[in-house]
Amino acid sequence: MRNWLVTGAGGMLGQDILARLAVDGIPAVAATRTDLDITDPASVRAALAAHRPAVLINCAAWTAVDDAESREDEALRINGDGPGHLASACADTGTVLLHVSTDYVFAGNAATPYAEDAPTAPRSAYGRTKLAGERAVLKTLRDHGYVVRTAWLYGAGGPNFVRTMIRLAGERDTLEVVDDQRGQPTWGADLAGLLYDLGRGALAGTAPGGVYHGTSSGETTWYGFTREIFRLLGADPDRVRPTTSAAFTRPAPRPAYSVLGHDRFAEAGITPLRDWRTALIEALPEIHRAQTKENPA
Repeated sequence: MRNWLVTGAGGMLGQDILARLAVDGIPAVAATRTDLDITDPASVRAALAAHRPAVLINCAAWTAVDDAESREDEALRINGDGPGHLASACADTGTVLLHVSTDYVFAGNAATPYAEDAPTAPRSAYGRTKLAGERAVLKTLRDHGYVVRTAWLYGAGGPNFVRTMIRLAGERDTLEVVDDQRGQPTWGADLAGLLYDLGRGALAGTAPGGVYHGTSSGETTWYGFTREIFRLLGADPDRVRPTTSAAFTRPAPRPAYSVLGHDRFAEAGITPLRDWRTALIEALPEIHRAQTKENPA
């Protein structure tokens, strides 16, 4: 059985993917930032030649959205050039490439869910660099290149919105959260399972290459998301107060609308992710336990 290679394996999603592969006994090569520099084409080629994976899932990325505004060239090397190097090496070894991307490639001003083929128009440096990576993958790997856009990702293995809200629920009497940005909270463990299914479909020839959207079903605002987190924690949701994006000025603009459509999964015979509320009910105790273990009282 050929192994799968996961880049960015030390991050939250990378850890979730490795855990999912382990469930089915899939041999995996975990490549962290120190193990593999995706901006170095020689290192990338050497790693692919050595391991010759059946599937490569690229979770390596520059994710500091605001910092990218003043350091776009650095972000582009990781988010744009890096996936291009991976795609070229995958073409040489016949490896399926699943590249994780983002909702930030869209303008964020729609009123209905973005389809996979909707026009892209990133408004931030981060979005521009991620779009460059998408294009590099799809140009080089027309048949076995896959771009999976996700958004509002959370999990147990790293800093994210849910972990922050759990902490703030124990520290503050009230909390102001923006209510004018809509999206789909997505549990990393759910996305990991979806990527695994897509990789298997790619190997079986049942999942066509191209763009897919890997977000939970349903939609809410950050305010609505936080109220649900508080409710599940047993805290009073009315402690959460709505506010606007204008109250939290940041270097990079945030999409006002990040809801993605999932129609292409029907073509691949794969069921899209479940509703975000259902996932959160299962995810929150696990995240809470992990956070308590790392920061005991």
